Order: sequence, then C-alpha cells, then structure tokens
Amino acid sequence: MGDMTNSDFYSKNQRNEANHAGEFGCTLEDLRSLMELRGTEAVVKIKETYGDTESLCRHLKTSPTEGLPGTDADLDKRKLIFGKNFIPPKKPKTFLQLVWEALQDVTLIILEIAAIISLGLSFYHPPGEGGEDCAASSAGGEDEGEAEAGWIEGAAILLSVICVVLVTAFNDWSKEKQFRGLQSRIEQEQKFTVIRGGQVIQIPVAEIVVGDIAQIKYGDLLPADGIFIQGNDLKIDESSLTGESDQVRKSVDKDPMLLSGTHVMEGSGRMLVTAVGVNSQTGIIFTLLGAGGEEEEKKDKKGKMQDGNMENSQNKAKQQDGAAAMEMQPLKSAEGGEGDDKDKRKANMHKKEKSVLQGKLTKLAVQIGKAGLVMSAITVIILVLYFCIDNFVVQDKQWLPECTPVYVQYFVKFFIIGVTVLVVAVPEGLPLAVTISLAYSVKKMMKDNNLVRHLDACETMGNATAICSDKTGTLTTNRMTVVQAYVADVHYKEIPGPDSIPAKTLELLVNAIALNSAYTTKILPPEKEGGLPRQVGNKTECGLLGFVLDLKQDYQPIRTQIPEEKLYKVYTFNSVRKSMSTVIKLPDGSFRMYSKGASEIVLKKCSKILNGAGELRIFRPRDRDEMVKKVIEPMACDGLRTICIAYRDFSNNPEPEWDNENDILTDLTCICVVGIEDPVRPEVPEAIRKCQRAGITVRMVTGDNINTARAIAIKCGIIHPGEDFLCIEGKEFNRRIRNEKGEIEQERIDKIWPKLRVLARSSPTDKHTLVKGIIDSTQVEQRQVVAVTGDGTNDGPALKKADVGFAMGIAGTDVAKEASDIILTDDNFSSIVKAVMWGRNVYDSISKFLQFQLTVNVVAVIVAFTGACITQDSPLKAVQMLWVNLIMDTFASLALATEPPTESLLLRKPYGRNKALISRTMMKNILGHAVYQLILIFTLLFVGEKIFKIDSGRNAPLHSPPSEHYTIIFNTFVMMQLFNEINARKIHGERNVFDGIFRNPIFCTIVLGTFGVQIVIVQFGGKPFSCSPLQLDQWMWCVFIGLGELVWGQVIATIPTSRLKFLKEAGGLTEKPEVPEEELNEDVEEIDHAERELRRGQILWFRGLNRIQTQIRVVKAFRSSLYEGLEKPESRTSIHNFMTHPEFRIEDSQPHIPLIDDTELEDPALKQNPSPPSSLNKNNSAIDSGINLTTDTSKSATSSSPGSPIHSLETSL
Repeated sequence: MGDMTNSDFYSKNQRNEANHAGEFGCTLEDLRSLMELRGTEAVVKIKETYGDTESLCRHLKTSPTEGLPGTDADLDKRKLIFGKNFIPPKKPKTFLQLVWEALQDVTLIILEIAAIISLGLSFYHPPGEGGEDCAASSAGGEDEGEAEAGWIEGAAILLSVICVVLVTAFNDWSKEKQFRGLQSRIEQEQKFTVIRGGQVIQIPVAEIVVGDIAQIKYGDLLPADGIFIQGNDLKIDESSLTGESDQVRKSVDKDPMLLSGTHVMEGSGRMLVTAVGVNSQTGIIFTLLGAGGEEEEKKDKKGKMQDGNMENSQNKAKQQDGAAAMEMQPLKSAEGGEGDDKDKRKANMHKKEKSVLQGKLTKLAVQIGKAGLVMSAITVIILVLYFCIDNFVVQDKQWLPECTPVYVQYFVKFFIIGVTVLVVAVPEGLPLAVTISLAYSVKKMMKDNNLVRHLDACETMGNATAICSDKTGTLTTNRMTVVQAYVADVHYKEIPGPDSIPAKTLELLVNAIALNSAYTTKILPPEKEGGLPRQVGNKTECGLLGFVLDLKQDYQPIRTQIPEEKLYKVYTFNSVRKSMSTVIKLPDGSFRMYSKGASEIVLKKCSKILNGAGELRIFRPRDRDEMVKKVIEPMACDGLRTICIAYRDFSNNPEPEWDNENDILTDLTCICVVGIEDPVRPEVPEAIRKCQRAGITVRMVTGDNINTARAIAIKCGIIHPGEDFLCIEGKEFNRRIRNEKGEIEQERIDKIWPKLRVLARSSPTDKHTLVKGIIDSTQVEQRQVVAVTGDGTNDGPALKKADVGFAMGIAGTDVAKEASDIILTDDNFSSIVKAVMWGRNVYDSISKFLQFQLTVNVVAVIVAFTGACITQDSPLKAVQMLWVNLIMDTFASLALATEPPTESLLLRKPYGRNKALISRTMMKNILGHAVYQLILIFTLLFVGEKIFKIDSGRNAPLHSPPSEHYTIIFNTFVMMQLFNEINARKIHGERNVFDGIFRNPIFCTIVLGTFGVQIVIVQFGGKPFSCSPLQLDQWMWCVFIGLGELVWGQVIATIPTSRLKFLKEAGGLTEKPEVPEEELNEDVEEIDHAERELRRGQILWFRGLNRIQTQIRVVKAFRSSLYEGLEKPESRTSIHNFMTHPEFRIEDSQPHIPLIDDTELEDPALKQNPSPPSSLNKNNSAIDSGINLTTDTSKSATSSSPGSPIHSLETSL
C-alpha cells in the first residue's frame, strides 16, 4: 500500500512511536491496518483487538461523550505520534523556473539569437584595409570610437529581453502567490465540529487529531478517517473513493468505517477519528500518486490521475478493495498560475470549452501574430533585395571575400529590424492583461463577499443572462420565526399565550419540537445586549424552538432527560421524505413517534387531530381540504412556510417493523400547524431591480409551497402583478416537459422557460433539468449563460451544470461548496450583483487594453515597415521598439486592467458569447488614432529636419551616432501612446475620458512613471537607445503633439459609428464548427473544443484507440462478472465502475459522485434520479440494460445501470 513511498514518513514516526509506545494503547501502524478493512471484517477486527468501540476510545485516551480534554500538550503529542491532518501541497514553481518559462517565448528567442550574432560580428574586424570600397554607405562619418560602439546595440537588445523576461516572470510569480493565498483562505474557512472537554466546538480541519470525537451531519465532507460510534440513519456516498454510486449505510455493528473525502448524504452521528493526513485512506492514495504531488488542499484530499498512472493505478486500486484511485480528483485544484495545471483543471471541469474570453483572445492573438509575421518577412526581404540591387547591380560592385563580414553585418541589421517589427506586432501583453485583470478582480471580490474558486467564473459572470436562485437564505434572511399557528382548533394570527392551549396539547407540542429536531440545533443568547438570539443549526428547527420559547416553555430539560443516544429510531429529513420523524421508547415500553414536515405532505398522513379540549377527533379528507383552504393557503399567501407537527403511538408487542416506512408514517395525529416567516433581506429587491435593468432574468427555484413562493417573489420584485409570467410547481413542470414516454424534450422546455419565474415544490432534479434546459436552448439567438445559487447537498448537480455556480458560505454544505465556482461568504443575493459587475468589468478592462494595444501595434508596424522600405532603416530602433513594447504591453495591461467597476456597467445588456471583442466603436477608435499618429510620424520623418532645422537622420551609415531627428520621432511616438492610454479608458465612445481617473491610483502611477523613464531614456539613453538629448523647445513640441491625441479623441467620438459601414468587428468566437453526422450520434457533449481543434486524423486515431480500449475492457468486465458474479454480487459493480466513461479515457479523472455528476448525458439514470439512487446498480444484468440499446441514450430515463458493460459499449459504438 505505498509503503515504499511512505518509508521516509514512517522512519520519522517509528522513532516517535518507540518513545511513546506506552502512551497510547495502539500504534499508528495498528490504526492504519484497521482502516484498510471494510464492513464486517472491520467489526470483527475491532472486537478481536480492542473489544468494542468504547475500549478503542479508552486505548486512544478519549471519551465517546466528552471528547478529548483539548490541552495543548495532549494535542501536540497526538500530532507528533499520529501525524497532522494535512497533506503537503505541491511546491510552487521557483522564480527561476518562471524565468525559464518566460524565456521560451519564440519571438524573444529569435531576438536573442539575432542580438548574439550582432554582438559577435561587431567584435570581428576584417583583416586588411579592404573595407573602404565594400559598401558606399558604410563610409559616412565613421570614426574609430564609433566602430568600437558596434556592440552596444546587441547588448542593449539582450538587456531589454532580460527586462521583459523578468517582468513576465515576476507577474506570474505574484499571480501564483495570490492563488496560494486564496487557496489557504478557502482552507482556513473550512471548519468541522468536534467535541472537546464536553463542549461542542468548531475547529479548522487541519487541527483535527487522532482521538477527536467529531460530530457529522448531512452534507459534510469527512475530513479524516474514523469509526462510527453513535448516530442514526447515516448514509455515506463513497463514490469518490470506490467509484460505487450506491450510498453506503453505516451502522455501529455492521459497517462503522468512515473514510475521509466521502460525503454524508443522510443522517447524523459521531465518529472517533482514527487516521489523519497522509495516513488516512485518501492520504495513502495520494502518496501512491506521488504524495500530494497534485496542487492540493488539505481538505478534499482527492488524488488526480495522469494518463501515465492509468494502468498501474488500476492494479493498485484492485489491491485496495476497489478503492479506485483513478476516480479521485481534487474538485478544487489550487488553480496555480501554471499552464499545465490549468489544462488539467480544464479537462476536469464540466465546462470543457476555454472560457469565452480566453477563446476570443487566443483567436485574436493568433490572427495578429500571423499578420505580424508576414509584415516582418516582407520587411527583411525588401531590405535585403534593395541593398543587393543597390550595391551589386546599380553600383556594379564585386562581392569581395574580405568584405563578407561587413555585408553580413548589414544583413544582421536588416534581420534585427525584421524581428523588431514582429516583436511589436505580437501582443504578448494580452494573456498578461487577462491574468492581471482576473487576479485583481478576484482579490477585490473578496471584499464584496465573493470567494472565487475558478478564475474564469469571474468573467463568465459578466455574460450571465439568467440567475436561478434559491429562496431560503439567499433572498431571505434565513432567520425563521413562527408568526402564526393553528392549534387546538383555533387559527392564531400571532403567537398564543401558553394558557390558551390545553396543557396536554402543549406538553405534546413542546416534546415533539424538542426531541424531533437535530440536537445540534440550538438557540443561544444574543452576542450583544439587545440583539436577536443566535440561531445555530437548521434554521427551520430554530424557528420551531423559538416558538417553544415564545410559549414560555423550555426545550433543554426535555433533551437532557432523553439524550440523543436514547432516541430509538430517527428518520432524517431528505428531499424525498420532506419530513423528519423520531421514535422514542416511553417508560411503559410502548413507542411514540413525533413527526414534522411540509404541511400538505404530513396532513395527508394524519387521520386524527387534537381538538380544543386536547382530545382526539377524527380528521377526514374533507376536513383536510377545508383546513388547506382556511388555514394553509391563507398562511402561504402571506409568504409563510407551513409546517405540520404530528405524533403517533405504537404498542410494543409486536414491535412495529421500523424499516417499512410506509406503514409507520401513516395514521398520525396532527398536533398543530405553524406558519414560519422568513423575512426578505432588505437589500434584495434593489439588487433584483439592478439585475433586471442589466438584462438578467432572475428565477426563483424553491422547495416551498407555491403560494409562499409567489408571495416572496412579489416582495422581492421577481414578478410584478399584471405581467405575463409562469409560477408552477415541480410536478406540473415535469408534466409539461415530458412526452408520453416520460422523456424530457427540449422543445417542451423551450415553451416554458422564457416565461417561468417561480418554480415551487421543486426537487433537486427539477432544478438541474431547468438549468440544463435553459443552457441547451436554441430558442434565443444568444446561448443563455446561467448562474445558479445553492446551499444543499442536493443542489450539487445544478451548481455543477450551471455556467457559474454560487454556493452559500454560511449555510452551504461542503458538497455544495465543492461543486460551486464562487462562494458567497455572506449568503446574500446582492453579492451576486457585485459579481456581475466585476465580471463585466473584466471584459471591459480587456477591451480597453486591446483598443490601446492594437493602436500601438498598427502604428509601430507600419512605421517600421514603410520606414525600412523607403529609408533602409527603421525610424524606430530595435531597443526603442522593445521599450515601447514593454511599456505598452506590460505596464498598460496593469494600468488598464485594474480599473475599478462602476454602477454604469449594470445599465447595459450582457454581451453574448459570440459578440466580438473589438466592437465597431473600438475599431473606429483604433483606426482613427492610428491615422493621426501615422500622419504625424511620417511628416516628422520626411520633413522633420526642415521644421526643426536639424540634420536629417535618414540614410545614416551603419554605426553612426544617434541623430536628434530620429530621437524626436521616437519621443513623439511615445508621448502619443501615453496620451492615447488615457483615451483608451473608455470603450463605448464616452466623451469624458478622465471620468474617475483618480479612483485608480495604479493608472496614474504608471502613466507618470512611464513619462519619467522616457525623459531619462531620451536625455541619458545615448548610444544603447539610439537617442541624443533634446532641447526644451523640442520636448515641448513632442508633448504638444501627444496632447493632440486627446483632442483628436474628441473628434473621433463625434463621428457616428453607424456611418462607417466598412468597419468590421474582430475577435468574435464563431459558433461551434459544424460537426459531421457520425460525431453527432455520439454524445456531442463529449467532443470538447480543444479536441475538435486537433486535426481530424488525430481525433480518429484517439477514437480508434478508445474503441479498442473500451472493447477490451468490456470483454474483461463480462468475463469477470461471469466468474465473480457467481460468488459475490457486490464485486460486479466495482468492475463496471471502472468503465463509466467509455469515451475519452484521457480525462478519466472525473469523480463519480452520483449527485455531483459532471458527465453531461452519460449517466441518464443518475441524472433523472439523483436523490435516492438506491436501486441503481442492482440490476446489472445484461438483459435489463439491453432494453436501453434501442432508445436514444441521451433521453433514456429507464434505470439501466449506467455502469453496466452494455451501456458503455452502446455509448462507444
């Protein structure tokens, strides 16, 4: 089990164990080998070795009820012996590695080579004095000192290359550092509940030690391995470790093993922590995969597969009793700045395409690069031809051997000019601008309560067109209070006094609420004097406990009298039952069950009700209908959630069959119905108005009653009376979207979603179906970009499917956070609006930068090109170009990408996915400014010497001193760029370009800094920068021409864009290329963009390989299921689960959690029924799944096991 890789770890710990062997009754080794067992083996082993879990607790010096004493000395000792709960992350790249990566840039390499050749030649002096007649132009004013200075240009180029590299590397490095900071922040946020010294406290996951008693509940992600010691109805989803999609039922006497990285799907309880960090099952798998080799986090220790480990991990997985190492993957890899890591992450994410923005930018950069390459090649060719024709044809010279070095030097100079054109043409600042902009936004979004987990989510949010929001806690405050009650035949509009309720009814009511709720739910005194009492735990239960306190009763003594261990049986709440029941044993041996849940569901099961005297009376269906009309609907129309509280008594002989739920949960007696108010957050209506103004539709998807939902939706402003909209329940929604066969049809969804505003009583599946339906819809010309909020475990699939998933930071379960892209740290809807604002801002920042960058590129390329062709020498020298490139690329990307967002961003509709990056307005600005700059520069180039009365710098010999003429051109060029940078701040043709400029200190610093450095370069740059110092009046002229840019900007703004028909947009993403028919027959979802960009041949080759692999695997699986199926049925599913992904085997790192399932259409059965997949993998027989072969997989809703061999065969055929 990876002992080799762990050997160093052991050697350290073995020494410690020697010293402390006496301290604890068991060693690290004992516990490790114990945790490798499963099910009954484990129970037997615990019995043989320790007796029972109690004595195991004693061995570990802890108490099952009190927990660890929690003294520092004890905790440190445990960390020393058993290790810390921490898997060491991958080391970040060093600065030198980043420098090396930056050096890989092709253009830079070309420049380096050219510079080195130029250096070499400048030190080589031809023998003899045959140099005079080699080339006429080299005679000029060349004196001794100048010839010596030939090396300067080469050196200067090398120096500026080093500069560019260092700046790039530094940017990458700081970006990576930011991510690590973010990652560790996400980690520190993760707390877990443990019992120490009899107190229930929350501690960071990393602080958990062996021997801790941890409280686990629905929705937790287990942070360490442990043994289940007490609890009820616990079901665990272990698919992240075993690949089994069935939920595993845990019990103290049958299967008490709880493993880290698995999810609690139902129930609650306590576990004794027995292994942490590297020694937990996940930690071991990690070590196998090359110890925390992945960008990793302590908490979701889930290994990630690379292609190479494929085969051997399968073998290891078999040794591990099917704990399939290959199914593991960190759901959050720390998105370190490294490209490769991002690619792996991209492969794992359900959004397989690059983010929209990155796609558009890559495309644009490639187009510009190609153009630049062509220009630079033409430049070099023209220069060389002109030189040769001029020298050897016109002047009729011979090529003399001793002249060769001189000629070569000329050719190298031409080559360098060509490369310079290329360098300026390629906008390498683009990726930088995106990264800076995103990293900056992410940092600032933290302040707006958005914790961004995937960078591109931030920019996708700017394109969002629809938000599907939960109601409870997002739109409302999640402070539940009971405001109405129907008890003892009276409907009270406010809380009744305790004396107006019959004593017997009151006692039943208080008991029913106190016992039938999680014991972790409490109401604590307020933190500040005069504040509201603090609600801890499930908010609905807090509301009910508050009701008990309002009735002047107390729930604590009842709980003390019947502690959690004494509860006989608990049916925990889940999305199918929609109710919770607790059974207690009464002193006379009979049983009583208390039940609570959604009123329309529980009332259907009631056959009696307590009347005004506290006596039972028959409760008939027609009484129920009357009650619904008179009590429940009026409550719901006030926006209240209605909860029914009921009970039932059972005799103890014969004891009821507790597992037969349908017989138990009937024939109840209704005690009361309460209306719970969850007030709308005060800032939500305003936030929703902003969304609607910004072209974003807000839809409410809730599990609540339709009347309640409608009332809240009206309060929030999601629906306005008199509009044409739909409010429907989940049942009705399902009826409308399915055809006769019960299959979901996209056309039917298309009829509903545009008008749908409220979906009530919806199951998690409905939410997922709705999101998927909106995303896949082709009704509107722009593909909808959908954001979803969720907090519960069951929201996982919808969060994962959405373009951006928001999880609640406070109320959200770990599972929801895992599936999300952004975590709202204050659970507030108005933070989503902030995210939209930041997202749009990222998009605009990139556009601003592009507008600026492209102007520079167009001008510099044309100047260098024409200049070189007409005067044999580029007016802008290589080093100067590099400086321009550095300021214009790197610094401008910093300056423009850090503009803070403004409210005005929310006044426009979202850009679509195929809206071009460069709008026509921007194109107008780019071309307009380019025209201005070119006219001025060419004027200066050809008649500048006359205007300024200086020597002409044209046609200067090879090593002549820098001329004032060309210095003025260079300086003017830079000044124009500086002032154009201010123009670039606005991209929608606004007039005031200075608007809010002082809100962005970075921008001001960079503009002023660039100006300062420019002065230094011109006045003191001398030979390396080919500058000669300028007089004050010449400087004034340069700045004046620069200022002209601002005036010209106003002129351009006056020209209406609509008049300029010839302008084209650029940098849009075309719709996905057409896919040939045969590919469409497969799940189209599986062919992701990057793969489509591979050449067709490559795809076929991959496909071929996959087919063969799949077939081999299918044959193997059939063979093994035939043999093994005879003895152990459960072994079958684990084999099939290796094949849940028949297509691209390369991306096999997807986790297979049935709920958070990121295969789009592959697991139809799981998709249709994510909530209780109890019966999924049972029918693994070929006949059963064979039925599926005829229907179309994407729609089949039959529950053929998705893991079965036939299924995968069918997907791949």
